[in-house]
Amino acid sequence: MSYPMGATAVGIRGEGFVVLAAERRLSYGGFVVSRSGKKVYKITDYLGIALAGLFADIQAIVKILRAELEYHALSAGRRLSVRGAAKLLATILYSYKYFPFFSEVLVGGVEADGTSRLYVMDPLGSLIEDDYAAIGSGASIAIGVLETGYRSGLTVEEAKKLAVAAVRAAIERDTGSGDGIDILVIRFADGKPVAEEESITLRAAV
Repeated sequence: MSYPMGATAVGIRGEGFVVLAAERRLSYGGFVVSRSGKKVYKITDYLGIALAGLFADIQAIVKILRAELEYHALSAGRRLSVRGAAKLLATILYSYKYFPFFSEVLVGGVEADGTSRLYVMDPLGSLIEDDYAAIGSGASIAIGVLETGYRSGLTVEEAKKLAVAAVRAAIERDTGSGDGIDILVIRFADGKPVAEEESITLRAAV
C-alpha cells in the first residue's frame, strides 16, 4: 500500500516471548515532522502492538484497543487472550472499511500458558499469524534481513538483535524511516508475562 507517512516496524516471536521494534521518524513527503514518534506500544503486561501509517490513526488504534481490553477485563473479570485481542482489533478495523485507518498493525504477546503470538493485519483487518513480519514503507528491506537471520530456537537477545538489524537496514535505505528505534519485549518469566521497553538513539544522518 502507499503510506501517507514513512515507517518501519517489525515483529519476531520465539519460545515464550515476542519482540516488537520500530523506528521513530515522522515525515510528510520530504519534511521530517518529528524525530520522536512512538510506533511501538505496550498495551498490557502480556500484549503490545507496533504500527506503521498515519500517526493520528496509530494513536487512535492504540486508544481503542486499550479501552476495549480494559472494558473486557472489568466486565468479564478476566483478561482477553492475545488471540482474542487480535481478532477483536481485526473486527474493529473491518468495521471501518468504508473509512479505514491508514495503518498496518503488528499485535504480539504471550498467552497465560506461555504460548507466544504474533499477528499482522492490514488496514481492513486481514489477520495473519506468523513467526516474524515487517510492515511500513521500509518493510521490503526489513523483511529480507528477518528472513536471512530468523531460525527456530532464537533466544530473546538474538531476536532483539535481529529486530534492530532489520529496522537499521530499512533506515539506511528508506528516507521515511530513521532517528531511533523503540523495542518492546514481552516474555513469559516465573509463570507470568513481563513487558520490557528499550530505546536506541541513532545520530547518523540518513
